[in-house]
Amino acid sequence: MFSKKSAEPQSSPTPPTNPGRSAPMASKNSSTFSVLGSDLAIKGDIKASADLHIDGNIEGDIACTSLVQGETSKVTGAVEAESARLAGTVEGSITARELVILKTAKITGDVFYDALTIEQGAQVEGRFAHRDPKKSAAAAAPKADSKPELQLAN
Repeated sequence: MFSKKSAEPQSSPTPPTNPGRSAPMASKNSSTFSVLGSDLAIKGDIKASADLHIDGNIEGDIACTSLVQGETSKVTGAVEAESARLAGTVEGSITARELVILKTAKITGDVFYDALTIEQGAQVEGRFAHRDPKKSAAAAAPKADSKPELQLAN
């Protein structure tokens, strides 16, 4: 006599989710995260709209939103990111709005930044230059008369 089924068409059922894993993010507004493991060696440029965590060896330029570099990682090429947290070896220029250089980092190259934190023990061979926020990162050049902000962390 009474039925639970309605006369309206039903939408397709949602796929079951695994509670131990997060669902993949498909929308453009949501953030994604990519990991390049320590067993990877990549020759070529990397351009990512996602946040990037690198533990492997990269021979090429890297451009991403946010970069986290592991202690065992080596990057030979330019790094460009909104924020970067470096703990491994970088041989090339670095351009970042917010840059953190950890004590295990070994950097050979020029560093362009808006905000900079360097842990005691980090090794950097190159010039530091505060970026002009009005210019693009590609056109930024070091200014001899500017006084960069430098913050040292323990």
